[in-house]
Amino acid sequence: MAEAAPPHCDSADGFIQPIFKDGRYSNPWGGLWHEEATFRERLKFFFGKSHANVPRSERELDETLPILQPDLSVFALSPETGVRHLWVGHATSLVQFDGLTLLTDPIFSDRKSPSQAMGPKRYRKPPCSIAELPTVDCVLISHNHYDHLDYNSVLALNKRFGDNLCWYVPMGVKKWMTDCGVQNVVECTWWQEHSHTRSTDGDFKFVCTPAQHWSKRTLTDDNKTLWCSWCVKGPNHSFFFTGDTGYCPAFKTIGSHYGPFTLATIPIGAYMPRATQSRVHTDPEDGIKVHKDVRSEASIGIHWGTFHNISKEFYLEPREKLKELVEQQGMSSTAFITTKHGEIVLIGANNH
Repeated sequence: MAEAAPPHCDSADGFIQPIFKDGRYSNPWGGLWHEEATFRERLKFFFGKSHANVPRSERELDETLPILQPDLSVFALSPETGVRHLWVGHATSLVQFDGLTLLTDPIFSDRKSPSQAMGPKRYRKPPCSIAELPTVDCVLISHNHYDHLDYNSVLALNKRFGDNLCWYVPMGVKKWMTDCGVQNVVECTWWQEHSHTRSTDGDFKFVCTPAQHWSKRTLTDDNKTLWCSWCVKGPNHSFFFTGDTGYCPAFKTIGSHYGPFTLATIPIGAYMPRATQSRVHTDPEDGIKVHKDVRSEASIGIHWGTFHNISKEFYLEPREKLKELVEQQGMSSTAFITTKHGEIVLIGANNH
């Protein structure tokens, strides 16, 4: 059972809070597609034709979506300026700046499912294993869906790092974490701030911020835990993890109060059919709106190109559509990019 949450209200400084009623959360501006979608929209989502066309050939996939072998030794020393980023796949990123190393929504398993014997499977494997990761200080969890909160990955990370690894989770998820044996957990609701102190590199501010999504892990626990995005403000740089979301008014508020950000990772995939998915998943066009709203200096597109059977758009369309829109809107070619699985990039170096 989820832990008690504060009642729905606007805080004194005007920040809107999630609705919490009868033990379940909802977005204050709507966006729960499984409650709001029409019967026809539901049929189209579950039974409509898929245009994903993921190649069966590993050779073709290696050409269109190559997996690079990352040199993880570079993470032994944090960059003096800028934010270092490695895309593991889907919404999982390894991020390092100002002496801190983070993981976002880690899933290293073959399937996003309660069982590794069935369920949506990877068509692009992780470029590294948990055993190969550098030392990780913190993990950001956006919500409890299986492709964002992966049981086997949580166990493996906890076994390797133990209480030295701090997990940041939205309301209601802490109990699940402690049931898995994880003890170092910080649980927050929207707009709560937490100071993370590092004796050598200065303090970091972690802020749990809104997203427009939903939660579920079992047949009966719909929305009993919260969903969120995360701001991480370091001594010299900052990072915004959007998590999983549809476009909503909260991003302008996040940008005005906590932006600009040196780097943001923003979902751009799993958006078709739009009639239902627009409520919970940003497409490249909405992703650009988030990028601008939160005042990100540079963004990387995530939540695409990794798992079978999670959406109906062509498997390369998120990358192609994003590049096309960036050009059409006259944005810098480096303002909002995608990267290869396993590719390490340094964003915002020498800008501070």
